[in-house]
Amino acid sequence: MGRRAAVVVLGDIGRCPRMQYHALSLSRQAEMEVDIVAFSGTEPHMAVLENPHIHLHLMKTPFPAGLPRLLYLLLLPVKVIVQFITLLWVLLRQIPAPDVFLVQNPPSIPTLIVVKWACWIRKAGFIIDWHNFGYTLLGLNLGSSHPVVQIHFWFEQRYGKMADGFLCVTKAMQHELAQNWGIKATVLYDRSPEFFRPITLQEKHEVFKRLYRQLTTPLGSKDCCSDDSPEGSRYMDILYDSAPSKGDATGETRSLLQGDYVLPNVHHTILTSHTMVEGSEGDTSEIMEGDMYSYRDGRPAVIVSSTSWTADEDFNILLEAALMYDRRVSVLLGENDSVLEKDYTDDQLKPVPGSLFPRLLIIVTGKGPMRALYEDQIRKLRLRRVAFRTMWVSAEDYPLLLGSADLGVSLHTSSSGLDLPMKVVDMFGCGLPVCAASYSCIDELVKDRHNGLLFSSSSELADQLLDLFKGFPNSCHLLSSLKEGAQASGSSARWSDEWAEHVLPMITKVAEMHH
Repeated sequence: MGRRAAVVVLGDIGRCPRMQYHALSLSRQAEMEVDIVAFSGTEPHMAVLENPHIHLHLMKTPFPAGLPRLLYLLLLPVKVIVQFITLLWVLLRQIPAPDVFLVQNPPSIPTLIVVKWACWIRKAGFIIDWHNFGYTLLGLNLGSSHPVVQIHFWFEQRYGKMADGFLCVTKAMQHELAQNWGIKATVLYDRSPEFFRPITLQEKHEVFKRLYRQLTTPLGSKDCCSDDSPEGSRYMDILYDSAPSKGDATGETRSLLQGDYVLPNVHHTILTSHTMVEGSEGDTSEIMEGDMYSYRDGRPAVIVSSTSWTADEDFNILLEAALMYDRRVSVLLGENDSVLEKDYTDDQLKPVPGSLFPRLLIIVTGKGPMRALYEDQIRKLRLRRVAFRTMWVSAEDYPLLLGSADLGVSLHTSSSGLDLPMKVVDMFGCGLPVCAASYSCIDELVKDRHNGLLFSSSSELADQLLDLFKGFPNSCHLLSSLKEGAQASGSSARWSDEWAEHVLPMITKVAEMHH
């Protein structure tokens, strides 16, 4: 590998999957040594960490996120100066001279000017990958007419033109850049890499087993998917932590393994059952020929929504839709809606055999500044058929979680209206259909009633949940149809194919210009 590339992200690299995929493709497909310059924080995917040709150069974030607005504005100049000096030092002194810099935008300040200076000094090529517009993201918090936003817009437009090549994420953004910015960009659609794929029932069982405690522990009071009984807790400790054999078990252990809580040799998650062959009871970690996996009767429908917990995603829409689903199902089934009760009884929370509508387990993954605020709102909800779980899962478990779900939900609406949610691309890679918030260019990705549904309000999303899950799990014809469409979308093109067609020629050309 003679040539070298530097991937620059003025953000948490673990939360920038597209730039991680760029780094992998630069190494694997362009056969280059790759230096990633980014902020530390979340751990990148194992494929990045284990690649011997990818080298991480991580910087510390100068100030914590979530500062009060006034304090943020006061510290903003200091933050920019610190980032400018730190990034320039790393690009000029800490990494070997690259042939090309590949930079994520936003953030624009001070990234674009620092990288441009580094390109002049180190005689390297410069490519910008436009994910969104930085000034529109800043405008969410400060307002579009704020002087800081106007300065950011001027800077981004001026320095955004000073590259040798340009990538962007949608045709709508390509048109905006060409018409109003004088930039000719190549569209590189987000595509899922090979580790986002449909998975087997055994893999679903294993990931739900690993996430058992997170999935069965409610945010507030007990709900329809919680298991807070002492017997359940002791059973899980024994089964998955120590896994003793029956011959060595204590009296309490033996009673749990042989008693009424679970059938002998059958190991449950909230979704699946694992029936082990005779003679394998003593080792729950080894999969033996003849082991059987099955879905549990009355299992909940699993919905996954990934979010950055920021202002460009209105999480209230999902909360309100869940509440509407809960109440509308009670009305449709002619039940007494116990809204005024402080807590539901255990019997009220149990799944009803043969029920026309399932319980919903809504898993929300991600980190961000508004997470605690929405978790407080979830705790105040009194839902009989819906349970929420918020969590952060590893980069390795996230594709498996998507592959285990029945439906994905995207609340992303975009600050500019010109980018697409990466989470939906990942969901399609796992064959997962999506309900997505509707906005200007979402139809470039989500084809209504083919691989997903589009909604504009919480009431519309609630209606879609009722339509999709009526008769779950065996008689959901619309859900099955959308799943086929999602699988077709996910398998139609992979990241490596798109990258080889659109990015590799640009990388080669730009690198040769400055060689």
